[in-house]
Amino acid sequence: MELQLDTINRDLGNDPEALIRWALEQGSRPICTTNFRPFEAVILHMVTRQRPDIPIVWLDNGYNTEATYRFADALVKRLDLNLITYLPKRSRAHREALEGPAPDVDDPRHAAFTEEVKLEPFARALREMAPDVWFTALRAEDTPERARMAPVTRNADGLLKIAPLLHWSARDMYQYLKAHDLPNEFDYFDPTKVEAKRECGLHLQH
Repeated sequence: MELQLDTINRDLGNDPEALIRWALEQGSRPICTTNFRPFEAVILHMVTRQRPDIPIVWLDNGYNTEATYRFADALVKRLDLNLITYLPKRSRAHREALEGPAPDVDDPRHAAFTEEVKLEPFARALREMAPDVWFTALRAEDTPERARMAPVTRNADGLLKIAPLLHWSARDMYQYLKAHDLPNEFDYFDPTKVEAKRECGLHLQH
């Protein structure tokens, strides 16, 4: 099986739409995750053009900017997304009333914060939705860890993880948005990463 994935990565790794088409044939319960960060309209448009009703899973940590929430709502309407939102078990207001604002990355409490607002909701989404194919908008230029990833991988649970845009640059993304008249939003903040080139851990665990 891994030999086949090597072949797929070689042959389709630089052809996002062909890779999406292939991946959709590999399973019956695909999902696409999103965080509505900059350029996210690209993956959402690409995937829903081939599977309009695919579940779009949003891990809303409760700390998004107002612009991100407005962008999310606009994109859901524009692309008619089948959005399924997963939230932390505690609201932001509840957490902050007891523990204060989100801890900085060098705060020893930051790992527990990341687990609560991102990793646990995602693990819950995987348990409840039991996908067999997972589309993600990971790109190699995001972080050093992602630069070492392949467009198609299979995790220990057998889940096929597809990153069709792994080898695309910001320029490629911008040109796709322009060609399809899609919106974008740069006012974005992830409290589990804080720094742009830092991993939150989700893609290292899965």
